[in-house]
Amino acid sequence: MARNNDTRDRVLGTAADLFQRQGYSGTGLNQVLADSNAPKGSLYFHFPGGKEQLAVEAITRSGGEVGERLATVVRAAGGPRDALAGIAALFADNLTATDFHSGCPIATVALEASADSEPIRASCDQAYASWLAGLSRALGHWGVAEPETEPLATLILSALQGAILLAKVRRDTTVLHTLGEQLGALVEQSIDAA
Repeated sequence: MARNNDTRDRVLGTAADLFQRQGYSGTGLNQVLADSNAPKGSLYFHFPGGKEQLAVEAITRSGGEVGERLATVVRAAGGPRDALAGIAALFADNLTATDFHSGCPIATVALEASADSEPIRASCDQAYASWLAGLSRALGHWGVAEPETEPLATLILSALQGAILLAKVRRDTTVLHTLGEQLGALVEQSIDAA
């Protein structure tokens, strides 16, 4: 039984990486199998819903992993400035570690496939909603007034997504680091105004 779970996990991890780098359409099932060293029949055994199910589960996995990393950065930070600089650095480090091939693990598939697949759209929405909820909780913990936490979290996540795209296109993470600093200052102003 453990071998089946190992194969499933390996296929899912490989698919998550390929979807992040290549998108939904650019990732073929044969490539997923080859890159994960999985037997051909294992894909439909573990993912009877085919590529769409694989994408949904890969998004869920990637979204959860990023959410955990974001939470770790926030917990380790001394306040909003440190936390938002750390979050920006997390995404910047991922870009440089992959030579700008991998950006946000959700955005590539969301932009490409969410309009054509309700399960993929819903999975992307859940991942983003989870990140927003975590950011909203952190903002409240730092002293941002309750009615402002969700809109401010939405602004932060939206700005980060745009900065990831700009950094990827420019092949330069400066925009992410600058944004992290600016968002930290904005949150502190919001706290001071409360």
